[in-house]
Amino acid sequence: MNGFATKVRRFRYKFRHEFLTIENVILIIAILLCLSWTYRSIEAMNRNWELSEELRMAHKNLELKKIEIEMAELENAYFETDEYKELAARKFANKQLEGENMVYLPENSEEAKNKHSDEVVKVEEEKKEYSNFEKWMMYLWP
Repeated sequence: MNGFATKVRRFRYKFRHEFLTIENVILIIAILLCLSWTYRSIEAMNRNWELSEELRMAHKNLELKKIEIEMAELENAYFETDEYKELAARKFANKQLEGENMVYLPENSEEAKNKHSDEVVKVEEEKKEYSNFEKWMMYLWP
């Protein structure tokens, strides 16, 4: 037990007289201040970047709202024109100009709806799949 107490006393002596010198304490304090300053600087840069992103998004939303307002004003101006009033009267009130006749057409039959879709299928069927070598030959010697 006596050896252990001696080792502890030697360690305390070395620690006080070799490691806890004024120069070492000042160096440790300087290192801690530098680390603290670096951390705070990085934290401030991060905050500034986040605030600039928020500001950029706010400007973007402001521009979007201005465009929406402009579109609404143009739409309101269009709704006040005689052209719109005439089209609305024709659509909703079944009004017509003098000399015009209203013609009501029946719904398209299935044959009429599918008339053009068959042509697309036929064109696709006529296309031949070429091998890679044939494609190169057609590209090099058209």
